[in-house]
Amino acid sequence: MINHKKNAATLGLLWQDGWYLAASKRASPFFNARPQGDVSLGQVNLSEVSLLVIHHISLPAGEFSGHFVDDLFMGALDCKAHPSFAELNGLEVSAHFFIRRDGELIQYVSCDDRAWHAGVSCFDGRDNCNDFAIGIELEGTGETAYTAAQYRQLIKLTNDITVAYPKITVDRICGHSDIAPGRKHDPGASFDWIGYRQGLQASR
Repeated sequence: MINHKKNAATLGLLWQDGWYLAASKRASPFFNARPQGDVSLGQVNLSEVSLLVIHHISLPAGEFSGHFVDDLFMGALDCKAHPSFAELNGLEVSAHFFIRRDGELIQYVSCDDRAWHAGVSCFDGRDNCNDFAIGIELEGTGETAYTAAQYRQLIKLTNDITVAYPKITVDRICGHSDIAPGRKHDPGASFDWIGYRQGLQASR
């Protein structure tokens, strides 16, 4: 849940029930509640958001600015529209955020809820990263350079996420490849981790 110990007025300008007010809202049907742990029994509070995962996506692969990623996250993808979509038939997947090449930001799932982006995954000894992570998809391939507009939007979004969810520290921001090595490679070699982290530091 959102960190209400921070300045309530500031958070109120940024967030409402886990929805980031600077993003366009598209409510995906593909989400569920984050699991709860019994803290009184010494169990981890599984619902506490403490990880940020960066991905990439393009549909069809290498083609940008279309509607197919949105269709996928909304459960409306016509799998006959392109030969490569056949393998996506019946797939139920979502991310919290999607950043297009021009920097447009769309949110599909409240950050207080569990989006379905990480799959089989592990971070710092904990499996099932969807339980405690926020997922951001960048429109890209991992081979083509991401745009300046995407980095600007990602840096601003990341900083605002860490205000609301302070368990997400710099060392708990990673790529999909870090939590699913060998299975995933995003955000790929073209992602400028150094520039991204420098941008985060400079904008705080």
